[in-house]
Amino acid sequence: MAVKLGLEAFPPLWSGFLRFALGSLCVYAWARVARISIAPERGEWLPLAAIGVLFTVQIALLNYGFGGTTAANGAVLISTNPLFGVLFAHFLVPGDRVGPARAAGVVIAFLGVALVLTRGAGLQGAGAGDWIVLSSACLLGLRLALSGRLLRRVNEVRLTFWMMVVSLPLFLAGALGWEQIRWDKIAAAPLAGILYQGMVVAGIAFTVNFYLMRKYSPSVMISFNFVSPVAGVLLGVAILGESLSGWLVGGMALVAAGLVLIARR
Repeated sequence: MAVKLGLEAFPPLWSGFLRFALGSLCVYAWARVARISIAPERGEWLPLAAIGVLFTVQIALLNYGFGGTTAANGAVLISTNPLFGVLFAHFLVPGDRVGPARAAGVVIAFLGVALVLTRGAGLQGAGAGDWIVLSSACLLGLRLALSGRLLRRVNEVRLTFWMMVVSLPLFLAGALGWEQIRWDKIAAAPLAGILYQGMVVAGIAFTVNFYLMRKYSPSVMISFNFVSPVAGVLLGVAILGESLSGWLVGGMALVAAGLVLIARR
């Protein structure tokens, strides 16, 4: 929902730049307070740069996709990232295997995704924004699986900080080249959306999430995003006035049920 609010005044690449400029400052301040070194060690530069580029593409797709769909739809679709994360982790993270119960959870959740995408009207019911958000969810699952592997040797605060810093010049170059801020639309709601994304999500939640991924299996940890589709749909309806249709409720329930089944252990 905060992404939708920010996009009212700040186009996708500007939103990404402003969000992670704020987020990187918050993470840097936390690193100083906690006395955590953010200087990459030998052998860390290349993987941190690669994760940063993947992160930039994933967030850019997320912002563009949310501009073409509702907050409720976007919340359900982006929350499918654990499904992709579980599949990627199966191949990329040693010991993180997909058993029968978790495989069933993946299938159930993907049925929910299909319901949200098609709106009960077949593939012609899926909008371009929906497909873009789903592709962002796929890249997010890949990034989290790769991050889970990288966290075995890189501090979570350092990973969070450099992932954002690498994205900043990429977002800024694209924003200056292709986008214009809608100055006439700047108001309390878009500014609140950017501040929430930057300080709360990027500045606090990313670091906490990576910290927990060091303690738990990545595919289990990221599966607790089942809260996201429920919260996103309810907030989109309550605050943005979006409609609550039967296919959306059904899709949300299937996605949430599948993610609970994946994460139940």
